[in-house]
Amino acid sequence: MCSRHSRKMKNNKEKPEKWKVVLKVLAILLLLSFIMASCVSFFIDGDYENLDGNTALIEIKGPIMGDDSSFGLFSDDVASSSEITRLIRKADRDSSIKAIVVEINSPGGSAVASDEIAQAVKAANKTTVAWIREIGTSGGYWIASSADTVVANRMSITGSIGVIASYLNFGGFISDHNITYERLVAGQYKDIGSPFRDMTPSERILFQKSLDRMRGYFIDEVAANRGLKKEEVEKIATGLFYLGDEAKDLGLVDELGGRDEVIAIVKEKIGEEVEFRKFSPSRGFFGLLEGVFSRQSFYIGEGIGSGIVKKAQAQSYPSILA
Repeated sequence: MCSRHSRKMKNNKEKPEKWKVVLKVLAILLLLSFIMASCVSFFIDGDYENLDGNTALIEIKGPIMGDDSSFGLFSDDVASSSEITRLIRKADRDSSIKAIVVEINSPGGSAVASDEIAQAVKAANKTTVAWIREIGTSGGYWIASSADTVVANRMSITGSIGVIASYLNFGGFISDHNITYERLVAGQYKDIGSPFRDMTPSERILFQKSLDRMRGYFIDEVAANRGLKKEEVEKIATGLFYLGDEAKDLGLVDELGGRDEVIAIVKEKIGEEVEFRKFSPSRGFFGLLEGVFSRQSFYIGEGIGSGIVKKAQAQSYPSILA
């Protein structure tokens, strides 16, 4: 009787252990399938090179920065000038590539990084076309203007020729909370632009001079790239953005349209059928895995967050879409 009872107890203990093993195996299989599916979707999204194409397609998406390494999770949404210039030069050296198309969807960013990419486009010995999608403003337009031909949708947002260097000033907050900013500098202007104090009149004048000088470089580049008079660009270099059709009337854009128009232009230039070869930043195995996990984790969080926002919007006011 006792032996039968002990065997029954032993069997009952083994059942939970077996279920734990089964659950662990299922979890591992689920994780592996998740990684494989994500990797497949990663490649399907276009992060590869079609070796048969004769026209390089290089994307410039998001804020333009010198390097994307400091953006971590969001590095895929930053246009790195170091990577993009490398891809442009790589495409230019490739004898099978007849033209280079830069697909721009960027509000601009670093003036230096924008100029680096623009100079790389100008230096290319191939036919170059800038294709502005939803937005190509400020540094994004600086780059576009350096191409042989600029194409934009009639509703694309472009232009915004100007320079900005605004910052938050916490001087009043610090004063209101009885916090003192101890200024210790070796050099009169070493802490110019510090957010913990107000600018002096002389500092503001110096800062504005630098911004005006950079704006002058921007205007000179656009005028030279687009074959416009400097005075013409001066009039429209107010920082205001223009829709694609307005930009065409102002001489900032050559053609209105999208992918089909870009293909037609390239075909006419190179004299053969156009097949795009996408040039993307190279990523190693661990970089790929990092990208997969960061993307999926972000999208999970984004999905939860967007669901909450949509629910709140539905309860408060109707959505406005365009």
